[in-house]
Amino acid sequence: MDRELVRTVKLATKNHAGVLFRRAVRHLPYIVAVTALVAAAPRLSTLLAAAAAGGVGGGSTMRWARALWSDLAGELGPSAPALAVACWAAALAAYTYAASRPRPVYLIDLAGYKAPREHEASRAKTIAHFGRCGRFSGESMAFQKRMLERSGLGEATHFPTSLISLPVDMCLRTAREESHAVIFGVVDEVLRKSGVAAADVGVLIFNSSLLSPTPSFTSLIVNRYGMRPGVVSHNLSGMGCSAGIIAIDLAKRLLQVHENTYALVVSTENITLNAYMGNNRPMLVTNTLFRVGGAAILLSNRAADRRGRAKYQLIHTVRTHRGAHDQSFGCVTQEEDDAGEVGVSLSKELMVVAGEALKTNITTLGPLVLPISEQLRFLATVVLKRVFRADVKAYLPDFKLALDHFCIHAGGRGVLDELEKSLKLSPWDMEPSRMTLYRFGNTSSSSLWYELAYCEAKGRIKRGDRVWQIAFGSGFKCNSAVWRALRTVDAAGLDAGDNPWMKEVDMLPVDVPKVAPIDETSYQIPN
Repeated sequence: MDRELVRTVKLATKNHAGVLFRRAVRHLPYIVAVTALVAAAPRLSTLLAAAAAGGVGGGSTMRWARALWSDLAGELGPSAPALAVACWAAALAAYTYAASRPRPVYLIDLAGYKAPREHEASRAKTIAHFGRCGRFSGESMAFQKRMLERSGLGEATHFPTSLISLPVDMCLRTAREESHAVIFGVVDEVLRKSGVAAADVGVLIFNSSLLSPTPSFTSLIVNRYGMRPGVVSHNLSGMGCSAGIIAIDLAKRLLQVHENTYALVVSTENITLNAYMGNNRPMLVTNTLFRVGGAAILLSNRAADRRGRAKYQLIHTVRTHRGAHDQSFGCVTQEEDDAGEVGVSLSKELMVVAGEALKTNITTLGPLVLPISEQLRFLATVVLKRVFRADVKAYLPDFKLALDHFCIHAGGRGVLDELEKSLKLSPWDMEPSRMTLYRFGNTSSSSLWYELAYCEAKGRIKRGDRVWQIAFGSGFKCNSAVWRALRTVDAAGLDAGDNPWMKEVDMLPVDVPKVAPIDETSYQIPN
């Protein structure tokens, strides 16, 4: 899959020069007209005054034009053609520079999936069904209960029907049913909200890390919505919880090549086939964190969408891949246990690896967004430590000076606690991530969009605000995206069909204790 991305980027680079050439040819008449105007400018005022005095009309127009050229040629002499060529070259160079700048990418709208009420599961219900499936030892059940009590998840996260039925029904059919419900739900919603027809979408990108059937999910979407034959589609898999930002970055690159079109990005994860039914402790953690969710994001490079229609403009994407380091590569892996049960294993070094990836990522992002004062402070500490060998603490820039909202992947309570401390964020800054974890659990690559939707539902997004999305994923990767709000999002104008938070946003935030004991007697499985 990484090779496919490389080929796509190479193709985009190769085609970029051709795009610029076609633009220049298409606008050649305008360039020539501007050149002529620049060359004639020194004498226009005099001749226009003469024309006003003598009147211009009928055949006099041609006489006036000839007089203009004769006057310019007589005044400039042999240098007239050279000046014309120089002006033409200057105009062409100016246009080429302007055309070579990256084409802006706008976010038109987004949709987050909220499963029906029958999919909601309290923590007590979760433990009860884990116990009744008959595959966990008593020690494994006790461990999962302890993890769930410390997870930061609330009492209404969502499971697929396959995992809360008795017996559990983990098969490809039920996995498809889960994914279809999420995908069709969010795509229907984002197309309805935006008013864009599926046939107008020129780029389609889908990401799901652990389920990649044939035909692909992109083919499923093309078939379901009758997309055009020329749609550029990419199906990303195996890239973990950070794949949502990878998909946005890929869409951004493709929108530099494909003009005047829309890109649809769909991010989700399948839970049905990826619940772990064994007793290997490092693989049990995912059972207590991951839940059903998904998001669809509609992007555009159409200049007409900037005013009034688009919500955000994509300012930066920064991707960090630490896969060259064995510790990073092996800290999140899908594998079989000794009994042949498949699951995702999380190593104890995960927090250390995530910290290193974050450090590398913000080192690249910092100069792009931070004010010069913060950059100088950071540079000063680097010089003191590396040049003068001074025993000084590394300076962590204050990103709140440059960014207004923080959407940090809701991977788990430990991750959020560590980033809150490392980035010196306030409880208000962390609220979207903590409430997403509480209400929806870890929805993998889509969690960032639930967090942005929370900011919108709370009326936080004002015109000009900057939003920083940070995601972590297996491999190990840390990816960032920075958006600028093009308009204020009016929370009062949203309803339950527009935002997954609207029915309960007034009851949030809630306090989530470090340890929340589970009362197993509060739920009994019906006979």
